[in-house]
This record gives sequence, structure tokens and C-alpha cells, in this order.
Amino acid sequence: MEDKGTPSVPKFIEIHREEILQEWIQQLFEQYDQNSNAVTEQVFQYIANEYLNVLNHYYFHSDQDISEKAKDVSQKLVQAGWPIHMVTKSLNTFERIVFQKMMEKHTIDHHLDLLWEIENIVSPILDEVLHQYTLSYERTIHLQKMALQELSAPLIPIFDNITVMPLVGTIDTERAKRIMENLLHGVVKYRSEVVLIDITGVPVVDTMVAHHIIQASDAVRLVGAKCLLVGIRPEIAQTIVNLGIDLDKITTKNSLQKGIEAALEITNRKIVSMGDSSCR
Repeated sequence: MEDKGTPSVPKFIEIHREEILQEWIQQLFEQYDQNSNAVTEQVFQYIANEYLNVLNHYYFHSDQDISEKAKDVSQKLVQAGWPIHMVTKSLNTFERIVFQKMMEKHTIDHHLDLLWEIENIVSPILDEVLHQYTLSYERTIHLQKMALQELSAPLIPIFDNITVMPLVGTIDTERAKRIMENLLHGVVKYRSEVVLIDITGVPVVDTMVAHHIIQASDAVRLVGAKCLLVGIRPEIAQTIVNLGIDLDKITTKNSLQKGIEAALEITNRKIVSMGDSSCR
């Protein structure tokens, strides 16, 4: 596309970089502002600049791999919270702006040929950015899932040889497996003699949930520790009785405080009052 003084598409983008950037950023900001005001113009500026750097690198330094640069751009897109449809829409906007600018500044007879050339120029970059975006997004989701799994069944030491596992929310099979793993690992790690499983934040205790708790208690007992089930609210107690769930082998308490007191007694300790402040 260099006939009649018209530069190639990459060369045109390089020459008119700032003009294209400003137009692109303005349109991005207007488009994205319809969905969210959480992304600042500075973020658009940075991402758009980096994208053009990848484009420039690809066509003027073709002997070098663009994967890492595309990966950096994609990570920023994921961190900025751009959904995939917004990414593709933004890059399509860039193509349209380049086409319009070339039409304004040069006499071009074959519009379809120009569109085809721009598509061929941008397509490899678009494909790589979207590929890296997918990888980065999947990696982010995986890390978030791992973090949530760790938070879903934490084992917390509160005294020497006494640990607590506070549970909040529903318990399914996958989470029950995590509870079991964390319990067994934590009992050994913290040398626990007593483990308190606090179900205050568990909204429903049905047969399946009770089965998982009994299994966890049995596993804890096999590694030499005692398990106490605490936080049993009246409605949960009624449900357990109505379902005929047998918790005879598990010591139960209605609150975490009562459970801690029992755990201290089991480990030959107790909480004593130091008297009022006048006694020294």
C-alpha cells in the first residue's frame, strides 16, 4: 500500500501514532464508561500504548518473539477487569480508526483492499493478545480458586495444642475433601490435641454435611487428636434429631466459647479470673 505516496499500514501507524492513540483512547473511554467508571483514562492510555508497542515490535523487529510483550498487555487487561468482548471490541475500534485516518490523509481507490490489508496486519497481533489474555485469565481464576479453597477451611491455632476450624457457608463434596485435608495436615503441623470444628456459620446441616463432619472427626481421632463440634444452634440441633443423625461419638457444644473451655480442660488447663484491678 505504498503506491502513489501512500505508506504501508504499519508505517502509517508509526507516523501517526499519537493522533491514532488519542482518537482510540477517547473512543475507548466513551465506550467503557457506559459499562463502568472504575477504569481511568490513564489505564486506557497505558494499555493502548503497550498494544501499539507490540504492533511496532512485530513489524519492525520481526526476528523477535512478541509473546512476552503480548502477555504483559493481556495481564494488564485482566487486571483492569476488561471482559473478553470488550477486548475484541476495543481492538476492532483500533482497526476502524486506522482505516478512517488512512482514508482522510490519502487518496485510496480500493477501500476493500485497504480493509483487507489492515485486517491482515492486525490479525496476528489480535490472535496473540487474545491467546495470552485467555491464559492470563485462566491463571488468575486458578489462583483465586486456590485462595478461596484455603480460606474455605482454615485451621487456626488458638492455644498450644488447640486449633479451630471455623466453617462458613454450605459444605459440598469438594469442600469436604478440603476440610479433611486441612484438618489432617494441620493436626500434625500444630501438634494439636484438640480440634474445634465451628459450624456457627453453616446455614444447613443435612445428612450429607453430618456425614462429612463425622468422617472428619474420625480422621482426626485416628491421628491422635480429639474433635469437638461447636456452634450448634437450636434449629441445627432440631434438624439433626429429626434426621436421626448419630453424633454420639463427637463431643458437641453450643458455642465456640464453651468449646474452648472444654478443650482447655481436656489439655489440663482452664481459664481463671485474675480478680479486679485493685488486687495486685
